[in-house]
Amino acid sequence: MTEPEGLTPAGLFDLLDWKRRIFGTYAEVRAAIDPASGWRRWRAVRDELFATHPQSPVPPVEREGFPGLPYFDYDPRYRVAAEVRQAEPERYDIATSGEAGGSYAFTRFATVGFDLLGEPAELELYWLEGYGGGLFLPFRDATSGTVTYGAGRYLFDTVKGADLGTEPDGRLVLDFNFAYNPSCSYDPRWVCPLAPPPNRLRVRIEAGERYEAET
Repeated sequence: MTEPEGLTPAGLFDLLDWKRRIFGTYAEVRAAIDPASGWRRWRAVRDELFATHPQSPVPPVEREGFPGLPYFDYDPRYRVAAEVRQAEPERYDIATSGEAGGSYAFTRFATVGFDLLGEPAELELYWLEGYGGGLFLPFRDATSGTVTYGAGRYLFDTVKGADLGTEPDGRLVLDFNFAYNPSCSYDPRWVCPLAPPPNRLRVRIEAGERYEAET
């Protein structure tokens, strides 16, 4: 979520370009008639950015010959529309990655309830404190630490453009096929908020970005 410190003016404009690309890609995803085609477009853009962009979280020495990010196959069972439920606002200091420790301030402002693979589930929604704010939805599941990144994955991070939208009736689109790893999973110089305990699901979500390619 957070960029490494010490960016030059050129680096900041590179970061601005990265954000434009991501915002534009999610706009295409939300407009796609077929969610699977939107997902394929999202994958293609991410692979290009990770392999070639100056702001790629992949270390420069690993970008040449980059094979692309590993994913589970698209599975429509992991796309749900979740009911947004009001919750008493509560401030959280969500822990971050990195040896120095630290946290980011968020406010839990609502929860989302949904059924996934026949199991009822609930996640908390967080709003980033600070200028402009932003919706943040991290989670862990029963695959975390084995075939997916142990510290969890993200579905929404609207500060960075990750926004799957809402249905006309106000329900929040949760398509776990778009779950992705935080930048710190590729290089520890990036600092990322981790999924807090309330957002740990019991089910296995075999959708979205894997931690490593299937063997």
